[in-house]
Amino acid sequence: MIALTLTATGGLDQLKLQEVPAPEIGAPDQVRVRLHAAALNRLDLWVADGLPGITYRFPHVMGADGAGVVESLGGAVRGFAAGDRVLLNPGVSCGACDWCQAGDQPLCPGFGVLGEHRAGTLAEYVVVPARNLARVPDGMSWAEAAAFPLATLTAWRMLITRAQLRPGETVLIWGIGGGVALAALQVAREAGARVIVTSSSDAKLAAARALGADHGLNHAQVDVPREVKALTGRRGADVVVDSVGPETWERSLRALARKGRLVTCGGTTGPMVTTDVRKLFWYQWTIMGSTMGTDAEFRAVVELAGRGRLRPPIDSVVPLARAREAFTRLAAGAQTGKIVIEVSP
Repeated sequence: MIALTLTATGGLDQLKLQEVPAPEIGAPDQVRVRLHAAALNRLDLWVADGLPGITYRFPHVMGADGAGVVESLGGAVRGFAAGDRVLLNPGVSCGACDWCQAGDQPLCPGFGVLGEHRAGTLAEYVVVPARNLARVPDGMSWAEAAAFPLATLTAWRMLITRAQLRPGETVLIWGIGGGVALAALQVAREAGARVIVTSSSDAKLAAARALGADHGLNHAQVDVPREVKALTGRRGADVVVDSVGPETWERSLRALARKGRLVTCGGTTGPMVTTDVRKLFWYQWTIMGSTMGTDAEFRAVVELAGRGRLRPPIDSVVPLARAREAFTRLAAGAQTGKIVIEVSP
């Protein structure tokens, strides 16, 4: 099969479109999916650079998000049939450990992500456990189905499960324009929250307002914590979504309300941050991490997609042959919404 592969770590120059062996079903609970579309995430850039603690087998098939048609099934699979249109939950767990049995799959010791810990979706075929599949909702395009899972699932767990966002609360989301930030905007609106977003691009702020953001702040031009306090009557944001890291961390804390919650799923500007513990205990803040989502959370967001309540904004769709160009656009931060790769028409 044709796949976009990583031939060595070290950045986008190591990406190569080439023929690799198609994956085979290796367990009775697995399904082979013929992919129609895949979508890019910032995770893909980190994988290309090389992630600490992960040993790759080259060539490594890239891509976490994808959607396609069931091609073949293991003998124990029930509920799916050849020809079903499906989208993929990129987080794969063992299904048997205590964490999995408790329904908290992202904490499984064997948890891994497609395209990061195992072969990904930028290929003609992928093999996953059947529990990682959901049917594509009616009216959802291949591009939307491929772009939906990782960002929306991540945003849902961050805001609904971890931060326990409530109607009427104020959320601050840094860096609107990327997939998780835009999904967080939609999830926050679905929860009945007031949403403040930031970007250094006025065009991205305008797009976010069109999607329902209440306020947009250009973080290159204004003091974000001061503006948040002004917009909230000096209270501050009840929840801050900060996956930027060192560049924004101190401002995120200054923007928080008393008993505010900061939730993060990454650190695009680095892994190390500094927190004044005196303010942490005095204002009784909660700082929490979040990774991907559970099987139940995956079902919840797909159900909302089926009702038209959550749909991913699409930046662009490019053929697999031009996937390198798509990675370059993502690395430049030029996108507003998800960049989708058409694997097959």
